[in-house]
Amino acid sequence: MKFVTFHTAQGPRLGVVHGSQVIDIHASNPAVPSDIRAALRAGVDLVAVAQALIDQEAGHRLPLADIRYAPVVPEPGKTICLGLNYYDHAAESGREKPVYPWFFLRATSSLLAHQEKAWAPKVSERFDYEAEVAVVIGKTTGRHVRQEDALSYVFGYAAFNDMSVRDYQKKTPQWTIGKNFDKTGAFGPFLVSADELPPGAEGLSIQCRLNGKVMQDANTRDMIWNVAETIALLTECVTLEPGDVIIMGTPAGVGQSRTPPVWMKQGDKVEIEIENIGLLVNTIGAEGEVA
Repeated sequence: MKFVTFHTAQGPRLGVVHGSQVIDIHASNPAVPSDIRAALRAGVDLVAVAQALIDQEAGHRLPLADIRYAPVVPEPGKTICLGLNYYDHAAESGREKPVYPWFFLRATSSLLAHQEKAWAPKVSERFDYEAEVAVVIGKTTGRHVRQEDALSYVFGYAAFNDMSVRDYQKKTPQWTIGKNFDKTGAFGPFLVSADELPPGAEGLSIQCRLNGKVMQDANTRDMIWNVAETIALLTECVTLEPGDVIIMGTPAGVGQSRTPPVWMKQGDKVEIEIENIGLLVNTIGAEGEVA
């Protein structure tokens, strides 16, 4: 099942994609919260609800081409990212395989939607792209989840562009500041339910294109820590909750590792495409510019 979150006069709404249409789930079934995080926290079986609306040919429908997208999870409880989680990217960054994932957090204010303009920062020209898989948690994990059970907590997967301001990222040993500029974390357009993908979204092609040129071209099987391992490691420390997001790291080919480096600038178009998940497209605008 393929879900979207889109803007309406009443605020962001969760929808399910059916062909060229979107069914507004809350408008069609008011018992279901309009927000995906709230729906997951309430224990709603969104796949079953969406399938019933599709099968009944019921519900409030609108053309997919007419919607204005929001991030697929507009306000995650927490967004946990992995650095250096592909062997080739670790190598191009001059590092061996880390002995433990390089975790950092992203703020909600850094997120943006498919087709929305990302903001090139005023204070830096070292603005980079990173194609990544996003994992959306569907139910509360508790602590110390076993790897063999970990994927049962995943609701679905989306594309993410972990755009990074490299000089700010390197100002301190912690990467957080360079990963949290406003409007730099593109998220969407679709959230594909886990049942429609290989376990852990493994074996999928992942690609970044900048102005039509392929910059990153890899496969999710090349991750150092896969989704199940990552959930097991995280739950040694924290409880994951419905609507939490894990961003799984990027493969080789980032702009900072090229000779000469390639930085994104205003007017550029950046595309992240993940097999069977979707195509995430953003243009680069000026800081503060509205899409």
